Amino acid sequence: MAEKTDVEKVYASLEEAAGLAGASCARDKVWPVLREFGAVLGEDLVVLGVQSGRRNEGELDFSFRVPAAIGNPYPYALAKGFVTGTDHPVGALLSDVAARVPVGEYFVDGGVAGGFKKLYAHFPQELQPLTALAGLPSMPDAVGENADLFARFGLDTVAMVGVNYRETKMNLYFQFTPESRPEPKAVGAMLREMGMPEPAEPVLRYVRGAMRANITLTWDSARISRVALAPPPSSGLEPSDVPVPLEPRMERFLRHAPYAYEGERVRLIAFKWVPGEEFIEANSYYQLSPLLKQLTRPADMSPEGRRENHAQ
Repeated sequence: MAEKTDVEKVYASLEEAAGLAGASCARDKVWPVLREFGAVLGEDLVVLGVQSGRRNEGELDFSFRVPAAIGNPYPYALAKGFVTGTDHPVGALLSDVAARVPVGEYFVDGGVAGGFKKLYAHFPQELQPLTALAGLPSMPDAVGENADLFARFGLDTVAMVGVNYRETKMNLYFQFTPESRPEPKAVGAMLREMGMPEPAEPVLRYVRGAMRANITLTWDSARISRVALAPPPSSGLEPSDVPVPLEPRMERFLRHAPYAYEGERVRLIAFKWVPGEEFIEANSYYQLSPLLKQLTRPADMSPEGRRENHAQ
């Protein structure tokens, strides 16, 4: 679908970034994702990411926007063989979301070792109340079962839904406003109530500026599987700004990952928690969307710039 030159350029950059992160690109896994979904590769958002921990070694994730002409990408992924047909609700979730919510754009996520992983429905300009999503036929019961917990910590407005077909999990990306962002103590209390380890005070202060809370749920339990928090992407972020040491492969990736725009490299570093473990995801932006270019302009502190920051 994409021009070969665009796909080849992005693939070469993935190989370069993977080498920095200690991973190897499996062309037979990566090339089909780029070829079939990659019509906007030359002009829109592409994000690369590396996660800490031994279980995440050998992988580098990549995400980019799905061409608008595809529409809901699940039937397309099904037709192209990236997913298989299933009676499980995971196969209906994106279609149910699209039928109920005005989706602004979709994203696809893959890994250089594992290939296709996830699809996302994004609605940044028309954020949705959790109540608009909780009643969807294919939404996990865990969403409604945790609704009171979410509400206690201001998690009531959703900007994006993610679907992990490989692991049969889904994500709710709750949007914070500057006024609703919880204080460090509240972040600690939230993680504790969600069954996650409570971070050290420097980490709580770091994630206090989070733009969104990414909550991972499944269809077979009310238990929250994972929580992720990160300050917005920044062109001024340095590895040394993170309140814990980064693994050498992650710091090497952050300092030297290729990127295809002018100015400083844009980065985002997230803290993630699963029961009993804290880990980090380091993201470097290979390409920027038009809105993100505005967001990361250092001098843009106008009200318009702040509104764009919130929309992302």
